[in-house]
Amino acid sequence: MESSVASNQKSYLQHKPYKGILNWLLSTDHKRIGLLYLYSIMVFFLIAAIFGLLMRIEKIAPGETIMGPQTYNGVFTLHGIIMIFIIVIPGLAAVFGNFFLPLLIGARDVAFPRLNLFSWYIYIAGTILAIISQFVGGGAPDTGWTFYVPYSAESSTSVIWALTAAFVLGFSSILTGLNFIVTIHRLRAPGMTWFKMPLFPWSIYATAWIQVLATPIIGITLLMVIAERTLNIGFFDPALGGDPVLFQHLFWIYSHPAVYIMILPAMGVVTEIFPTFSQKPVFGYTAIALSSIAIAAVGYFVWGHHMFTSGISYWSRWFFSFLTFIVAVPSAIKVFNWVSTMYGGSIDMKPPLLYAISFIFLFMIGGLSGLALGALATNVHLHDTSFVVAHFHYIVFGGMGFGFFAGLHYWYPKMYGRMYNVRLANIAWGILFLGFNLLYFPLFVIGLQGMPRRYFDYFPEYHTGHLLSTIGAFILIAGIVLMLYNLFFHVKRGEKAPANPWKGVTLEWKVASPPPHENFDEIPVVTEQPYTFKSTESDS
Repeated sequence: MESSVASNQKSYLQHKPYKGILNWLLSTDHKRIGLLYLYSIMVFFLIAAIFGLLMRIEKIAPGETIMGPQTYNGVFTLHGIIMIFIIVIPGLAAVFGNFFLPLLIGARDVAFPRLNLFSWYIYIAGTILAIISQFVGGGAPDTGWTFYVPYSAESSTSVIWALTAAFVLGFSSILTGLNFIVTIHRLRAPGMTWFKMPLFPWSIYATAWIQVLATPIIGITLLMVIAERTLNIGFFDPALGGDPVLFQHLFWIYSHPAVYIMILPAMGVVTEIFPTFSQKPVFGYTAIALSSIAIAAVGYFVWGHHMFTSGISYWSRWFFSFLTFIVAVPSAIKVFNWVSTMYGGSIDMKPPLLYAISFIFLFMIGGLSGLALGALATNVHLHDTSFVVAHFHYIVFGGMGFGFFAGLHYWYPKMYGRMYNVRLANIAWGILFLGFNLLYFPLFVIGLQGMPRRYFDYFPEYHTGHLLSTIGAFILIAGIVLMLYNLFFHVKRGEKAPANPWKGVTLEWKVASPPPHENFDEIPVVTEQPYTFKSTESDS
């Protein structure tokens, strides 16, 4: 294997055809574009996390503490828009899909490199519009990230700017998904059949189809709200002859599959990590690959479980509840196979594996609490309580967030050619894991007791739960700061990373760290399954 690591090319970080920052702004290299997304997303993540902390400080005690109700509505709307549309939906696919998809399938780049860079510029344009929406018109939008009508059609705040921002961000998502689909179909290395392809590209492939097929629906829906506000066309507002339930249907037809845009790439990341840190082939390769496709397919048909209390018919509620339980099956298949992959393996408990195991733990809590919300009777009791907030964050932050951190620690040596401090990474993981659970688990309890979500104030009987949750928020932020300090400090000061520090066997570990500008001197020919660990043993 080591003979294939040597390259006649400069690394992508040393390849500088332009001057200064233009090497980033004009680069069509998929690896640099992946890092552009990473840096953009991390900046906005910190901003949104601060907004989340401010919301928790407001709730540290009953009554008004640091902000009034209108400010609180604006803060939680901004927190939601940034986290959902700017970080969570594009996050994993845009960063690790861009950086590692071509490397994993043996390609020199994505199918349309210029379109790839253009997608990033559209993403930046959308984020700028989202920021502008906070300072123009009637003030920051206060509708929540769901933009439910009729309120979003009537609010005097700058809702149109926020709707336009989400619309523009959708274009970036569609173009990125289209690029990945063509890349996987056309640029796989010779010999890499579909069932010799690593499982992270499988998850990116399933995600890309959701991006291409579902995103136009939300785009059209947002345009309809803009048309209703500006032209008084009655799509959703009952006062104009529209139907607000129609908005909910159209919104969730996209937004529930969007949950899988968030979680499927995270599942792909941890699927790469478990065999590497167990030093054995992944258990149930075919089942994991096909379950990604199954989740993407079935995920289109469960949107109605967000609307059990919206007035849809009994049989509709029964149908959507049934399908909600069905979509849990392929997710359970993945969990079973991840655990089975570790069973009997040579476990190396490094930071990427800690985050991957945490992903399973948190995702299981989020998934099982999701079944409580998918059941008709319990849904009516728990609807719009903080139980939903806890479930949502266990899935999105516990799933996508910890999956992102797992991927960042796993591929960091390959991306930068440097190692981070493993001991510091372990400490940061422990603080982050503790803070996360202390922040969100009390919300399950007070949600069961009846605490509504989106309220800036509460009755004294919920004080203990909110106090614990706020303490958890401070601990979580401390863990994030320590983790980011460790990673950024060692980008240039860390020890040089070998080509294959974790003894992985997929193609990205067979090139130098950091990778050459065009990835491979010669396109590799694939002759065996992607998780065959005998080659690593013979090399070592």
